[in-house]
Amino acid sequence: MKTIYVESLGCAKNQVDSEILLTYALENGYDMTEDPMKASVIVVNSCGFIEDAKKESIDTLLSMRKMYPHAKIILAGCLAQRYASQMDLEEADAIFGNHDLSLFPALLEKVERNVRVVETPEYPDPDAERDDRKVLLSMPASAYLKISEGCDHRCAYCAIPLIRGPLRSRPMDRIVEEARRLISSGIYEINVIAQDLGAYGTDGPGKRSRFVELMDRLSSLEGNYVLRMLYIHPDTFPLDLLPLVRERKNILPYFDIPFQHSAAKVLRGMGRTGDRKTYVDLVRRIRTEVPGAVIRSTLMLGFPGEDNEAFEDLKLFVKEAELDWMGSFLYSREEDTPAYGMRNAKEHEKAHRVAKKYQDELVRIQDRISEKRAHSFVGGEYTALVEEKIEGESLAFGRIYSQAPEVDGVTVIEGENLKPGDVVRVRIEKNMTFDLEGVVI
Repeated sequence: MKTIYVESLGCAKNQVDSEILLTYALENGYDMTEDPMKASVIVVNSCGFIEDAKKESIDTLLSMRKMYPHAKIILAGCLAQRYASQMDLEEADAIFGNHDLSLFPALLEKVERNVRVVETPEYPDPDAERDDRKVLLSMPASAYLKISEGCDHRCAYCAIPLIRGPLRSRPMDRIVEEARRLISSGIYEINVIAQDLGAYGTDGPGKRSRFVELMDRLSSLEGNYVLRMLYIHPDTFPLDLLPLVRERKNILPYFDIPFQHSAAKVLRGMGRTGDRKTYVDLVRRIRTEVPGAVIRSTLMLGFPGEDNEAFEDLKLFVKEAELDWMGSFLYSREEDTPAYGMRNAKEHEKAHRVAKKYQDELVRIQDRISEKRAHSFVGGEYTALVEEKIEGESLAFGRIYSQAPEVDGVTVIEGENLKPGDVVRVRIEKNMTFDLEGVVI
């Protein structure tokens, strides 16, 4: 039997690629398995964004080879795309980039014949790219919808343009049709993703953003569904999006805005134009114009130029912005990025140790804020998507609009006969630090 298992690492965009790879495999005689022991082919769909992600990808590959020596193992994804010509990984039976996924069936056929393949083909024409996924790896009734590839912002620290290339917006009609198929198949939560949603369309005629136009069309489709927006660059945030979110009840008032920092001198080094006042003003404007708005961000510690003064600015930003959710990570010195030469390895290691202390302090501050923001939902009634039944109990795990998949807290729901994929109304009774507890109304 031909069976395939995919270990999908990294971001949601990678997950969409994994779903497309699985769709191709199913069409070419493979059965999908969730047990790698039963797989004749194992795909490690890797991440190559920062050092920790690269290490996880390599460790996963080596672990798979050791644990499942019977299987053919393919290293795919971002790490494969970025380093295919530099890696000498005998543990991989094939190395396959993430641009032209339509070549996956041909690669599988070669691997079956014990031909070792290393391929990083270029992107096909956007109209030729596949979007009819037969497999979804998300929780029930939830799916990701990718609207573009690559990025044109060229932040000094970021390797995404090296991996995914410049911005390539997908044709709008194709995106809308894919959303329509997802809705008709029973998907309730559509998570709209890109490296920067607001940049959608800026690679086309007129170089203007068409993201608000796209959201207008997506939110006008028939059916019972909601749209969640993930990742909008703060320096080019489309303010005309706010009235649309306020008007359309099926666009969740959830804004994921990766500010990265607040100190102007650090942001300039990153290639960004903002500062603390600009970013705090943006947060406050969103909350003023969109009642109930939830804002998540990611902050980077340890970028060249960060000192005590810059960190004090960042602490002040976190306190003033009162973000609902915040993730943080330490700057990774990535070769071939503009920031790589800003300091040497020894200086980077020293800065890394200081940044870890900064990060720990920042997390402590944000934890108190996130707990306070979570408490503000107590007493309210919200729609929740059930994700997992707790066996033997009249309880289930789910999420309300303030909780994005995998990255935010969860809601523990009390109710009878709940099952994954159910959409129910709940009254929030209390919060447990960041998580919520509610009962079905």
